[in-house]
Amino acid sequence: MLSNVRTPFMKDLLGKAISDYYSGNFSEDLLTETSISEEDVLPITYLFRNYDEMPAIEQKALDESYGKVLDVGCGAGSHALYLQSEKKLDVTAMEISEGAVETCKKRGVQHVVQQDVFQLKDEKFDTILMLMNGTGLFGTYAEVPQKLLHLKGLLNDNGQILIDSSDIIFMFDEDDDGGKWVPLNNEYYGEVKYTLKYKGETETTTWLYLDFNTLKNICDDIGLKCELLTEGEHYDYLVRIMI
Repeated sequence: MLSNVRTPFMKDLLGKAISDYYSGNFSEDLLTETSISEEDVLPITYLFRNYDEMPAIEQKALDESYGKVLDVGCGAGSHALYLQSEKKLDVTAMEISEGAVETCKKRGVQHVVQQDVFQLKDEKFDTILMLMNGTGLFGTYAEVPQKLLHLKGLLNDNGQILIDSSDIIFMFDEDDDGGKWVPLNNEYYGEVKYTLKYKGETETTTWLYLDFNTLKNICDDIGLKCELLTEGEHYDYLVRIMI
């Protein structure tokens, strides 16, 4: 499953689904589809999981978090709640989804902000957390350097960006020579169209999966350090980016 719950959807289907589930109006799960994959189910319960139910990559990111934390694309607030209650960290949970923000508040997240992180200014953090394919928040491949530099400007000295993604090259067919046949529709093969469906409504946005080497090369080019922290079982990985 190619998961994604961090997109600038105008209809806020994600927020509606999160709000419906928390308020007891749950009747169906979210459906997802990309330009390179078929329709799949994203269970709403997955967005409300606790630490023990999270993938190892997310657990590692939470374990590595320190200081003043910005949880970007916080969804239903599960990561922020853990850091706030179990690690006693100063956490700001950030979402552009109104429904998600309201649910985070109801669940007890102490500091929740409805804002686009790439419009945020004049604040500094020790850890910027971007999980569940955090590179998707960059939107397109061409935007990655500029947006990474913006995030750099939000870091304190010795601050870190913890971000995960997946190399989706495995989803493309092999050619006769054993290489991968990749359509040339976009500048980079990990840039896809992502569609979210909920209760008869549909909306689509651009979403980005980055392989580790590409992300590291971009970081090298703009003067950032990129360290591979761990790899998952499905071509996914977690990195730490620092100044």
